[in-house]
Amino acid sequence: MGSVGVLFLFLSLYAGLLMDVSTAQMPGFVSLDCGGTDNFTDEIGLFWSPDNYMLSGEIANISVANETRKQYKTLRFFPADNNKYCYTLNVVSRTRYLIRATFLYGNFDNNNVYPKFDISFGPTHWATIVISDANTIESQELIFLATDPAISVCLSNATTGQPFISTLELRQFNGSIYFNQYESQFFLSLSARINFGAESDTPVRYPDDPFDRIWQSDSVKKANYLVDVAPGTEKISTRMPIDVSRDERPPQKVMQTAVVGRNGSLTYRLNLDGFPGFGWAFTYFAEIEDLDPSDTRKFRLMLPGDPELSKAVVNIQENAQGKYRLYEPGYYNLSLPFVLSFRFAKTSDSTLGLS
Repeated sequence: MGSVGVLFLFLSLYAGLLMDVSTAQMPGFVSLDCGGTDNFTDEIGLFWSPDNYMLSGEIANISVANETRKQYKTLRFFPADNNKYCYTLNVVSRTRYLIRATFLYGNFDNNNVYPKFDISFGPTHWATIVISDANTIESQELIFLATDPAISVCLSNATTGQPFISTLELRQFNGSIYFNQYESQFFLSLSARINFGAESDTPVRYPDDPFDRIWQSDSVKKANYLVDVAPGTEKISTRMPIDVSRDERPPQKVMQTAVVGRNGSLTYRLNLDGFPGFGWAFTYFAEIEDLDPSDTRKFRLMLPGDPELSKAVVNIQENAQGKYRLYEPGYYNLSLPFVLSFRFAKTSDSTLGLS
């Protein structure tokens, strides 16, 4: 049986990075509790510090049912005017980072008017934040190669309500993780990172993922997320260690769970935020089921409208050169639609179902 995770990243053009007044933050892991007042360590071992060096904006306290994490008890909000309000963080030039911003409205202004505003990365538009539920966390994440010793994240252009932010997180990568030939002109904006075969709705992140990437569970039920699932789809898992010491190094916990298509296919449909456009699409496999010597597991990834891509045959144990080892096929500059349907289909000479 093969374990599987999937990652979709949207290529976005950026023109450079703003050089602004730096904060005292050190490169590596930085976790800002926006509107907070004290340093603290959270329940998963991440150290948070307040953004009290910010001279602009105001602080609000919120209370949201079923949200107990301290970093979501406060936020910082800014005027709805023509100015940009920027956070600036130190980085190491020619190093890759993940940066993540989150937003929990919580009706902080007592207006029940859902804010809509822009977030930018340096001088480049990153995303438009659209709040549609006062009690739901909105998140934006991107991966970039630092070309200057500081980066800025700015809020602006509120069309309803006021711009605000709950947390800002910076995570440094090692070596060549997420290297791509377009990184000097583009950043990668996350659309989906999925843990297939997850044993609960809880996402996988730090400390299971040493880079604190968040792998969403395939068990979560929400509109247009992993629907049209094929009959015969089954979850399995292993406690055996997985060799993930290559490529993008997905966490072992993700690679120890899987889905298998007992009827010969796996099908899914989901909406990809930020698309249509060009981006990364990567899958992560490991063979975690005992195969008889006469058994084979071969399949193809089928994407509608892309017959050339669908020609390649995956044989996980052969491609990974053994069981419990990572195999990571993918595409660096693939055109994808907003509504993506994809299928893994067993080949005619395969004796087993697939993952």
